Amino acid sequence: MEDSGIPADDVIFQQDNDPKHTSRRAQIWFEEQQDIKLLDWPAQSPDLNPIEHTWGYLQRCLSGYENAPRGIHQLWDRVVVDWIVLRY
Repeated sequence: MEDSGIPADDVIFQQDNDPKHTSRRAQIWFEEQQDIKLLDWPAQSPDLNPIEHTWGYLQRCLSGYENAPRGIHQLWDRVVVDWIVLRY
């Protein structure tokens, strides 16, 4: 986060309830990192993770093109265009 330029007070860390994230060792580590705020996360709630819905929407946008991309560069150009549409 130091390299991002985002002030530490503005950061809230989001994690899911994967066992490696909720292990005792991970909990102790986060307790020791007093400058890291954690987002409370209900169990079994993948629908609360907005990026999962975003990937699905982006995939639908990309499949809407009449022709398949001619290569990785054209695919990337389409991803960039459709990602910008998603943001606004």
